[in-house]
Amino acid sequence: MAQQDDNLLKNVVSHAKEYGFIFPSSEIYDGLGAVYDYGQNGVELKNNLKEYWWRFMTQLHDNIVGIDSAIFMHPTIWKASGHVDAFNDPMVDNKDSKKRYRADVLIEDAVEKMKDKIEKEAEKAAKRFGESFNREMFLSTNPRVMEYAKKIDETNERLKNAMANSDMVAMKQLMTDLEVADPISGTRNWTDVRQFNLMFSTEMGSVAEDANKIYLRPETAQGIFVNFLNVQKTGRMKIPFGIAQIGKAFRNEIVARQFIFRMREFEQMEMQFFVKPGEEMTWYEFWKEKRMKWHHAMGLGTANYRFHDHVNLAHYANAACDIQFNFPMGFKELEGIHSRTDFDLKSHEKYSGKKLQYFDTESNQSYIPYVVETSIGLDRLFLATLSNSYKEEKLEDGSERVVLNLPPALAPHKVAVLPLVKKDGLPEKAEAILHDLKFEFSSYYEDKDTIGKRYRRMDAIGTPYCVTVDHQTLQDDTVTLRDRDTMKQDRVRIADLRSNLSGKCSLVSLLKKI
Repeated sequence: MAQQDDNLLKNVVSHAKEYGFIFPSSEIYDGLGAVYDYGQNGVELKNNLKEYWWRFMTQLHDNIVGIDSAIFMHPTIWKASGHVDAFNDPMVDNKDSKKRYRADVLIEDAVEKMKDKIEKEAEKAAKRFGESFNREMFLSTNPRVMEYAKKIDETNERLKNAMANSDMVAMKQLMTDLEVADPISGTRNWTDVRQFNLMFSTEMGSVAEDANKIYLRPETAQGIFVNFLNVQKTGRMKIPFGIAQIGKAFRNEIVARQFIFRMREFEQMEMQFFVKPGEEMTWYEFWKEKRMKWHHAMGLGTANYRFHDHVNLAHYANAACDIQFNFPMGFKELEGIHSRTDFDLKSHEKYSGKKLQYFDTESNQSYIPYVVETSIGLDRLFLATLSNSYKEEKLEDGSERVVLNLPPALAPHKVAVLPLVKKDGLPEKAEAILHDLKFEFSSYYEDKDTIGKRYRRMDAIGTPYCVTVDHQTLQDDTVTLRDRDTMKQDRVRIADLRSNLSGKCSLVSLLKKI
């Protein structure tokens, strides 16, 4: 299990604010809990991440189309989806630290600690036995490991039953039996566990007495389900096909912390893939593999990803897993892949009284399709990209630099054009080069401070290439092209700049890796 790196997270938060990536929302009014604004560099990185996902889904797949559904939806939709009755988290407070937690997360953390103990036992045995060590045999025969494994299985089963039955007393008892302590106070002085509905509600109507209660959507998926037939008929879509959407969602989180990892207003990138009943598990495995390849293509390190199967399945699922990423807080959920069965369409058919079925011309029969969902938090993807790219480097000359090794195709600016000095016609030449490049690449111009300081600023915001215009440029139309990661500088012709940058900074280069 990855270790938590609090210093890295603090440094990333500080860097994100200093360099225009993320600001606390409403900061001049002392902020608003778990709500953030994306700055001038942050919004560019965020848009690039969106485009990478959108083009993968809708451009590389002939049978996936996109929509943009409204945030406000008919309130009965949330009754049909189960959110009104079942969208709750088990909440518990520690009386000493006054901190609030999700009880299920505390229990899951206790399970992870038991898994760590098993891993430590295996590591000790491996050192003791050397090359003759048989890990599988050790894990299946060592009494202490078997006891931990048994306790993990029992805990998972009890948690699953407590969640399924909304049994908060059983949840509290499980915390007591596991001797769960507050991470801050270290005490076990807990309140009772109680349910907390996560949806924000508001009113629609001009007069308060006549207003109808509606909800801010807690997910974007339902907008896809209620438009299933509209898209299928107008797009003449044949099963299997998918509908993709990027949009804002809102949850009144019990524990909203760890920067932008868990927020009350966030953005999701979801795709619902409609399949023939009985074929859902084949497509579930297909999308698991496809989505992991998409992540790996970003180049953030394959060891930073892992699958985590759900022990407690949601009420609508028959299979579910997370793609977890190694955040500064350890491995946490980045993307969910779920086999949602026919729950959503069947439920909307029941509550709306409208038929939501697909007529299969090959079998000459109508049926409600099953659904495989991929759902990724855009803000979490942003944090994964930013935190993994943040590096503090000591250079050969003894100096230090902070650099964001962002994938070039995703960087806010692809190239910075910098005149060596602010005279002798160099700024004019640099601006002419910038004007030529900016139609194809997000470009940046700067002529203040020494060239060294400007390089450092570009490193800090993740600009992969710097073009330096000097006196030689005026003589032979060549410039210095500096690489952010290696700091290597090459002399290239201005005429070759576009082709040089295209191969390195295009989203196509990422998409072709998948």
